[in-house]
Amino acid sequence: MRIAVAGSSGRMGRTLIECVLKDESLNLSAALDLPGQVLIGRDAGEFAGLASGVRISADIEAGLAASDAIIDFTRPAGTLAHLDACLKLGRKMVIGTTGFSEAEKARIAEASKEIAIMFAPNMAVGVNVTFKLAEIAAKALGDAYDVEIIEAHHHHKVDAPSGTALKLGEIVAGALGRDPARDFVHGREGDTGERKPREIAFHAIRGGDLVGEHTVMFIGLGERVEVSVKSSSRATYATGALRAAKFLKDKQNGLFDMQDVLGLR
Repeated sequence: MRIAVAGSSGRMGRTLIECVLKDESLNLSAALDLPGQVLIGRDAGEFAGLASGVRISADIEAGLAASDAIIDFTRPAGTLAHLDACLKLGRKMVIGTTGFSEAEKARIAEASKEIAIMFAPNMAVGVNVTFKLAEIAAKALGDAYDVEIIEAHHHHKVDAPSGTALKLGEIVAGALGRDPARDFVHGREGDTGERKPREIAFHAIRGGDLVGEHTVMFIGLGERVEVSVKSSSRATYATGALRAAKFLKDKQNGLFDMQDVLGLR
């Protein structure tokens, strides 16, 4: 399977490229980045000490024309540009980008009627198992337990709370019959009054080189249940993304997530 990687000059892009090059069932067919990036024209495997024979390029259509699918962990504007090109050329997409608006998510869903898309806020296998565990815990514990979600990431991350934290909140809200628009709370400051029983609260920590940590706390009277996952390497996201790309190989269209990939539905 021929794989294009978006954002090839970034930390996640480099990790994806290294993992693709080491996977015997995949071929790196394109390494894409924004025009003007200083690494344009350099070998994509250079930072992993591997000769890939693929030069980093800003030519999206040429890169996709040589590929079966693109793996995209960039920013919403870049991902949507890649989405348009994939629609034009009939290519598959693995989207790990976060920070989309509801209208942008709807645009991705509409595109999936024509092409196969795997769209998830977090590709790590352990994180997606945690999604399922959080759902099970919420259903079992019910309204007697307050829910707080804490996430921590490196100081370069630009969106908060993380897409993974929001997904955890959505899963818990669905299990408890709560409305994200009404019941989600983001941080607390000042005289907030007593905690409302249906709140699902989010707290974001940013610092250093933290790759990603997420904890859902179910806090009751006399006990606390925590569902937690901690990532120490971006390779966990990359290996999950490669697994997702392979899952799409025989899919013509449709919108999927990692729960589909892992058979956790």
